[in-house]
Amino acid sequence: MKTIVVLSGAGISAESGLKTFRGDGGLWEGHRVEDVATPDAWARDRALVLEFYNERRRQVRAAQPNAAHKALVDLEQAYDVHVVTQNVDDLHERAGSSQVLHLHGEILLARSTQDPNSTKHLGDTDIALGDTCPLGSQLRPHIVWFGEEVPALEDAAKIVARADIFLCVGTSLQVYPANSLIFAAPRRARRIVINPEVPDLVPQDVCECIATTACEGVTRLVESLLACNR
Repeated sequence: MKTIVVLSGAGISAESGLKTFRGDGGLWEGHRVEDVATPDAWARDRALVLEFYNERRRQVRAAQPNAAHKALVDLEQAYDVHVVTQNVDDLHERAGSSQVLHLHGEILLARSTQDPNSTKHLGDTDIALGDTCPLGSQLRPHIVWFGEEVPALEDAAKIVARADIFLCVGTSLQVYPANSLIFAAPRRARRIVINPEVPDLVPQDVCECIATTACEGVTRLVESLLACNR
């Protein structure tokens, strides 16, 4: 069975109604990224950061997986499919994908500010000032902020290195170090990029570029890949 590794970005979730931080003139829901998504922002105004992510969490809970998420699940009929996502939502999991690695954390989890390995699922709740972990430290969003290490990067690179087909979908490939993964696939791998605008980083001489939305491009590609295995 061939292995397909999918690197998904904000574009795939945008079609479920979740906004991307690179839209709206660089503002994310009216906020500069520096004010809500960095360690400095957390040190400066924890209440603002918590409320920002509480609202993002509510939006994620209200969103539903779209045709692209569901089509990637269909691929598991004939391929060993691994999803490496830059997104912090759970739409891949809710669609039914069985192997998902989150590079930048998960918005439905909280973690200790003292022990990064201490996390809890929030269920239907949010995080408030004064909510603490078992060690007594304030809970924070389980998100990799700008300026922080990406602990899952090494595992992601190992997964990508096994790919027979490497598919980038809905990602601008502007966020480092996640964008380095496009170069981690083996030379023999088929590389496919689906995005309305092909990112500048993409080596078009070795990548198949499909300039369309995630839902349209992934659905069409999955139909083709499954047809090859009938």
